[in-house]
Amino acid sequence: MKATLERPEIVLRNGKPSAVILDIDTYEELLKRIEDAEDLAWLRAARRQPLRFRKLTDFLKEHPVRA
Repeated sequence: MKATLERPEIVLRNGKPSAVILDIDTYEELLKRIEDAEDLAWLRAARRQPLRFRKLTDFLKEHPVRA
């Protein structure tokens, strides 16, 4: 049996909101949206940086492949 809330429940402490109770599907969707927003922010910041190209051999000297 799956319990669902029609809307979030707000928990009050001393008359002020202190927590929210959500059903798990809503919570997981919020986490996914936050992760997507963080990824998009990172991508936008990365696009503002100039592109740097270097030879593969130079990269491998700095980051040797470990067996």
